[in-house]
Amino acid sequence: MAVDLKGRSFLTLKDYTPEEIRYLLDLAHRLKADKKAGKIGHSLDGKNIVLIFDKTSTRTRCSFEVACYDEGGHVTFLSNSQMGKKESLEDTARVLGRLYDGIEYRGFEQRVVEQLAEFSGVPVWNGLTDMFHPTQILADLMTIEESVSKPLKEVKLVYAGDARNNMGNSLMIGCAKMGMSFAAFAPKELWPEEKLVSEAKAIAAQTGASIEFSEDVSVVEGADVLYTDVWVSMGEEALFEERIRKLSPYRITMDVVRRTGNEDVIFLHCLPSFHDLGTSVGREIYEKYGITEMEVSDEVFRSRYSRAFDEAENRMHTIKAVMVATLGDLSRNG
Repeated sequence: MAVDLKGRSFLTLKDYTPEEIRYLLDLAHRLKADKKAGKIGHSLDGKNIVLIFDKTSTRTRCSFEVACYDEGGHVTFLSNSQMGKKESLEDTARVLGRLYDGIEYRGFEQRVVEQLAEFSGVPVWNGLTDMFHPTQILADLMTIEESVSKPLKEVKLVYAGDARNNMGNSLMIGCAKMGMSFAAFAPKELWPEEKLVSEAKAIAAQTGASIEFSEDVSVVEGADVLYTDVWVSMGEEALFEERIRKLSPYRITMDVVRRTGNEDVIFLHCLPSFHDLGTSVGREIYEKYGITEMEVSDEVFRSRYSRAFDEAENRMHTIKAVMVATLGDLSRNG
C-alpha cells in the first residue's frame, strides 16, 4: 500500500511505522541525488513555514531553511515570540496556523511541540525537545545506509554516554522501529526511563530488533556503529562536574573502536562535539577540570571511522524529505 504522509506532524518516531520511516529515508536519498545532480525542486512552491527556536541551533535551523528554499518555499525564523509569555501556547498555535503552512519547533518540553500540532491545524515538525530528536535519527539512519554495507536489520549500533537524553531515547526508538540491534553503554543511572524502554522493547518484539543496556565496554564488540553525544544537554550546564566524573569511562577512544573488532565500524555524533579545545566551553572545561576532550577523543573524531560531517549534511536531506512528504507536492518536481 502506498505511503501517504500529507498533513501529518513529525513529533516522535513512535508515531511512525517502519514502512513510513522507510519511505522518508528513500525519499531523502532521492532528494539528495536530485540536489547533487543540480535539479531544482518545486514541491514546496507557495508554501510558508515558520521556525520557532527556544534553544540555540546550527544544523537544525540551517537544514530547515536550505531544505525549504531548495524546494521553493519561504521561511520565517522566530526566536522572540510572545508564546508562553504574553500569549498562551494555544493562542500562538492558532495564529501561526492561520499564517503558515508548516511549523518547526526546537525547545525544551515535548508537550509544547505536541500542543502546537494539536491547535495549529498544520503539520508541526520537532526540531528537538528534551525528550526526542526525530529529524536527527533520520539523518543517522541515512548515513548508516550510505556507510555500512549491511541492511539496517543487520546493523548493531552502540550508543555511549548519557543514554537518557533526547538522543539516547530517539536512537533506541529508531533502532527498534527499523529492526536494528541497539545497545547503550552507559552508567545505569543514565539509562532511559523504564516506561520508554518498555515501549521500545514492545516495538522490537514486532520488528526483530534487540535492546540492550550495559555498564561494561564489552557491549561494543561486534558494533557496526559507535555513537555518542555531549555529556551535558542544553539546560543542564550545572551538571558538568558530575557528568565528567560519571561519564569519563564511557568516552569513545581508539581503544573502544578497536574493541569492536570491526575494521569497518563507523563513528557518528549529532554535534556539536567537545573533542578538542576549539570552543570556549571546551577551554573552560580544560581550565576547571584539566581534560582536553570529553565524549569522544580527537583522534577518533578526526579518524577515517568518523562520518559526523556526512551525518550533518544529511540533516538537510532528511528534513527536506519530512517537509516534502507532509506538506509538499512531489508531482511539481517532474
